[in-house]
Amino acid sequence: MFNPRCPVKERERTWIEESIEWLRREFGVAPLNVPVILPTSEYFPPPFAGSDADVRALVRSVARYMGVQADVDVQFSEDLDEAENFRRLFPGGMGTFRSSGAAGAYTDADEDGLHVVTIDRSNVGEPARLLAVIAHELAHVRLFGERRMSPDRQDHEPLTDLATVYLGMGIFTANAAFSFGRISWSVIEPAGGWQSRRLGYMTEQMFGYALARYAVYRGELDPAWARYLDTNPRVYMKQGVRYLRHTDRLVDHHW
Repeated sequence: MFNPRCPVKERERTWIEESIEWLRREFGVAPLNVPVILPTSEYFPPPFAGSDADVRALVRSVARYMGVQADVDVQFSEDLDEAENFRRLFPGGMGTFRSSGAAGAYTDADEDGLHVVTIDRSNVGEPARLLAVIAHELAHVRLFGERRMSPDRQDHEPLTDLATVYLGMGIFTANAAFSFGRISWSVIEPAGGWQSRRLGYMTEQMFGYALARYAVYRGELDPAWARYLDTNPRVYMKQGVRYLRHTDRLVDHHW
């Protein structure tokens, strides 16, 4: 009765474990051997006044940390929550993948090879949330822009969240998980048809377990970077590590 419990349901545990293995195969082990990105001046030096230039500088920094090699253009909107507004931002365009949600949007590369990330200006006053939005949208660039994942994959939004963990930005997206909640997102499929779906982004519990798996992959059972997590995801991460240790599910991180 005192055995450590997994912080997520069995179906979620299986999905996280299988998906993070998929990410490891796609991106290799290099992301596991670099520092976790922290909300400190070392990674994001001041000043940040919230100007469009400041936001674009953040996008460049996060793109570098996440290994984005593609050309990315940054645009801005006042409201990205509704599909109608997203259609207004990106009219037409057969054969182009686009996704909107979580106060940001991504559209696949145009004929010039330029990917577009659109940021809702409402995030500018909350730099930590802003960084989470940027990380999520740049994970789209790495997954869709590099043709690693099909837009037909039904779980592509939570998988994009999971990619932010594997690519080193998980502290930011985990801390923002509560405010994102279950958010509607919209997509123009490659066939050209518009669909608006409701799919849960990763919860705090899921982020906690994903970070536990990520830490174990890195050979860190008590990582110093965990102190930068908010209380809930930090508790779930530690619970996840205890569960992995108790169930002998620790993975060999030396590939």
